[in-house]
Amino acid sequence: MTIGKLLIIAGVVLLIIGIAVIYAPWLINWFGKLPGDIRIEGKKTFVFVPITSMIIVSVILTLIINFFSK
Repeated sequence: MTIGKLLIIAGVVLLIIGIAVIYAPWLINWFGKLPGDIRIEGKKTFVFVPITSMIIVSVILTLIINFFSK
């Protein structure tokens, strides 16, 4: 795959994600609120580690990539 095609695909994916964030926020509202996501808040600090959310995103992206590569 040439770099041009890769950039076009990446742009289309970013466009779709941007449209989803603007017009359908309920699609990504779950991110960071699942059991297993670590959230530590102090007086001046805030640490957020979305472990479970990132595992789900990784599985979804893997399925999509494997579907289109075959």
